Amino acid sequence: MSRIGLLPILVPQGVKVNIQGSQVTVEGSKGKLARSFHPDISITLKDGSLVVARPTDNRNHRALHGLTRSLLANMVEGVTKGFEKVLELIGVGYRAQKAGNKLSLQVGFSHAVDFSPPPGIDIVVEGTNRIRVIGIDKEIVGGTAARIRAIRPADSYKGKGVKYAGEVLRLKPGKAGKAALKG
Repeated sequence: MSRIGLLPILVPQGVKVNIQGSQVTVEGSKGKLARSFHPDISITLKDGSLVVARPTDNRNHRALHGLTRSLLANMVEGVTKGFEKVLELIGVGYRAQKAGNKLSLQVGFSHAVDFSPPPGIDIVVEGTNRIRVIGIDKEIVGGTAARIRAIRPADSYKGKGVKYAGEVLRLKPGKAGKAALKG
């Protein structure tokens, strides 16, 4: 039995949920999200909470049960609180600037790399080396942060590059023979 799928999703005050077949629309103070789910999974609104149920214990239905519940919970949380990912730039001369809606990164290349966020995503630059990706859709926020990080991922020898805040880098030792040759 899916433990996650059985948990009801509490709908806070001020959040409107509209269920039409397999299409669910959630509207809150931060915005509006809509998503289509698998038609076999039933979603109902009972006593101010969303309940997800599956028709059988089939392997696919068990997988979809927990997935659907998690996606719905993320939609409700997104329209009430929102989501954010924080990225840090590490390296001498590495910096980020906001130019209009675009993000301009100088991360060790001979040119600045411009990044345009998708609609519904706000990018805030704090100082010169901290970037906040903010939005209501968890999937798009995480994907945008991953695309920014992919421009110059932190390398495993010096740690230079773009990394998530709180990410722990395990640095590899350099060449062992280099120190022995100098002696």
